[in-house]
Amino acid sequence: MAHLFTIATRGSPLALRQAEMLRARLAALTGADVAAFALRIVKTSGDRFLADSLQDLGGKGLFTKEIDEALLAGEADIAVHSAKDLPAELPPGLVLAAFLPREDPRDALISRNGACLADLAAGARIGTASLRRRAQIRRLRPDLEPVLLRGNVGRRLAKCEAGEVDAVVLALAGLRRLGLAERVSEILDPAAMLPAPAQGVIAIVARADDTKVRELLVRIDDPATRVTTSAERALAAGLDASCRTPIAALANLRDGTLSLHARLISPDGGRMWEAVETGAGTVEEAAALGSRLAAELRTRAGAAFFAALAAR
Repeated sequence: MAHLFTIATRGSPLALRQAEMLRARLAALTGADVAAFALRIVKTSGDRFLADSLQDLGGKGLFTKEIDEALLAGEADIAVHSAKDLPAELPPGLVLAAFLPREDPRDALISRNGACLADLAAGARIGTASLRRRAQIRRLRPDLEPVLLRGNVGRRLAKCEAGEVDAVVLALAGLRRLGLAERVSEILDPAAMLPAPAQGVIAIVARADDTKVRELLVRIDDPATRVTTSAERALAAGLDASCRTPIAALANLRDGTLSLHARLISPDGGRMWEAVETGAGTVEEAAALGSRLAAELRTRAGAAFFAALAAR
């Protein structure tokens, strides 16, 4: 069968599931067979080096760089990403062509004995690769021990089952997409564990000059997800978001009004700056709102805080 387009993706089970979701939408839209949309699996730097923390490897872009390079080289027509992995600025020549409807953005705890976060024994080891999660866990339960745990969802769950950690914290969206939601011990309230910017969002990237692909992708773009994601990404960009900066954010759009809840946290969880603001529910206002909130948090935290993060 002739391929209409080639989709570049990572090779993890979750990445492939997200690529299949995109293929299904494109097939339904065009009337073509799913097989007409070929997959090109790309191994990224983030997939290769699992022993190191993301901040030690260079932060944002680790799971997207090689995929975007394949897109720019013409080896693929479309790239599919978890939006929270995207850097603040895409490489020149690429655009965010579409967002699929957002899945539940909350975090989830999976523990070996089914205990929720409040009931875990003092000293319990909580596995996560996220500095944001570790910082918030330290604020909620200073008696727990957050430990670095990287790898795909299956690998992390296997390490929990083997007793290497007592629990793991993962994005609920990924667990649902993989059919693993029944494993969840507790869905964490955003009031306690605010998600990462753009968590639960699938972003579709295309070449800026590929009019044919962009005209197709705009037809599957979810407007509400674009608005909320624009606010959260603007906030992250304004705070120089990287894997060295514990930032949390969640935007909600209701009846034309956008609200954005944001947190900036010290890595040890000892200090936290928090803000909530509302605005009009347009993409332009969403980006402006995120930038304003970032400037407020940056001012409140002070230059010394960011200098200390950069020196870590």
